[in-house]
Amino acid sequence: MENQYLHEVAITAIIIKDGKYLITRRSMQKKRSPGKWTVPGGKLETHDYMDMPKDSESCWYNIIEKVLRREVKEEAGLEVKNIDYITSMAIVHPDGAPSLIISCSADYASGEVKLKEDECDQFAWVDVEEAKKYDLLDGIWDELMMLEYRKQGKRLEWQRFK
Repeated sequence: MENQYLHEVAITAIIIKDGKYLITRRSMQKKRSPGKWTVPGGKLETHDYMDMPKDSESCWYNIIEKVLRREVKEEAGLEVKNIDYITSMAIVHPDGAPSLIISCSADYASGEVKLKEDECDQFAWVDVEEAKKYDLLDGIWDELMMLEYRKQGKRLEWQRFK
């Protein structure tokens, strides 16, 4: 890797509505993990802030939230609120590209699911037990479990749950 500091940055959202979580199936045309179930999200792009006025003398704030709202709207047609950090992960994809993924939760605010079909082709609202029946990307079910524990007032770092 030429530049050890250069990563794609992606932000994902586990959207919560009526106690269920939105999962989507990645389009079969996707280069990475086609047909796997995951949660909406996407990459940070420079236009997410460069084309906007700065919030302070030198910085843009709430970029993760802006990216997440844009990606959820584009991919699933939904508006979200109450965005909260869950965990982060790093991955080196089979094509050699490193990614930093910031995983968040968000409450459903409005809209009907309307999928961007080149991104994802199916969706389901599931509880944590129903989610086990889907071919989820590795680690997503454990993130759902983290949210289940939060309902009990426990904030845990990512780990494997049984």
